[in-house]
Amino acid sequence: MSTIIVPELGESVTEATVGNWLKKVGDAVAAGEALVELETDKVNLEITANESGQLTSINHESGSVVNVGDVLAEVSALSGGASKSAAVPATPDLPKAPAAPPSDPPEVRATPDVRRLARAQGVNLEEIPSPQKGRITREDVTSYVASNQPETPSPSTGQQAVGVLTKPTNSPLGSERPLERVRMSRRRITIARRLVDAQHTAAMLTTFNEVDMSAILDVRRRRKDRFYDKHGIRLGFMSFFTKAAIAALKAYPRLNAEIEGDEMLLKHFYDIGVAVSTEGGLVVPVVKNADRLNFAELEKHISALALKARQNTLSLDELQGGSFTITNGGVFGSLLSTPILNAPQVGILGMHKIEERPIAMNGQVVVRPMMYLALSYDHRIVDGSEAVRFLVTIKELLEDPESLLLEG
Repeated sequence: MSTIIVPELGESVTEATVGNWLKKVGDAVAAGEALVELETDKVNLEITANESGQLTSINHESGSVVNVGDVLAEVSALSGGASKSAAVPATPDLPKAPAAPPSDPPEVRATPDVRRLARAQGVNLEEIPSPQKGRITREDVTSYVASNQPETPSPSTGQQAVGVLTKPTNSPLGSERPLERVRMSRRRITIARRLVDAQHTAAMLTTFNEVDMSAILDVRRRRKDRFYDKHGIRLGFMSFFTKAAIAALKAYPRLNAEIEGDEMLLKHFYDIGVAVSTEGGLVVPVVKNADRLNFAELEKHISALALKARQNTLSLDELQGGSFTITNGGVFGSLLSTPILNAPQVGILGMHKIEERPIAMNGQVVVRPMMYLALSYDHRIVDGSEAVRFLVTIKELLEDPESLLLEG
């Protein structure tokens, strides 16, 4: 008999929500076969069987909140080398039936995120055609749903959209307003709690500055084709900002720290978190030892992590740690915002939209591509003057990109 327990879920993650059980009590299971999905605020993962056998008990149903170390289920070992399908011993006195030809379809492969999407849409994954040899993607599900979507009934039929609740209002006409009640995911609940905790536990302040992006835009324009031909990746903005942030962190190390009791933990490594917006909420995968990477390596790492975040395939290791975070609201058109600390970190840099603005330069008004920068910091260990100088350092490095090569 083996027990299936909730594993370590990563730094500062102690609980999870039980998702879909992929097996039911009495089913035969193989060693390494997925049994159940767990949802956390950082990552969704499948829990597998330790050994081949039969699933004899399920201790926590779907939707239950579990903690690290809780027993999820029990699997009894198969006896005497029997195959995993031999739940009942054969009867030797009966004539053997001829073996049936293999006719079971290959097992459908899909990530937990795709399985949840299919369940939410009421779709059987085995019915969805896929060009990827049995692996179903989100695009396969959405295309299948769209192609099988019935016509929307007209208002005259009196039918309501599925999942929409209506409640009477106090309007004079007595009309009803459509409302939809949607349960928040474990990730969304935890994100909400941590954002509130960060504001309640840290003395968070934000300082602002602006950077002239002319020099970086010029470098990208001149070098982008050669860079792509050589490295196979586009030269974006994130590598510049990551390099500048690391140089500033080296100059002002208390921005690369955290508070533990009455002590400061100064980190002499540079694991940079990059905030990525996904369908399930914001996640922050971490580029480990970012100071050791060149521009191309940074772009490749960041691009790969962002893709995995949107596909919900990040590993726990890729979400653990982090000493400083960069978030880019500019990709959504944000001109100025106040980023919230990614606890227990004490600093986060906010990038924003590049916008041409008139500025005074050498006694003349010129139009320049400008970006507002925001640095939120924990005032408990970072002084205001230190935060201002940190942001000025980033501004100066970005306005002189060649200096980033010297800093690197």
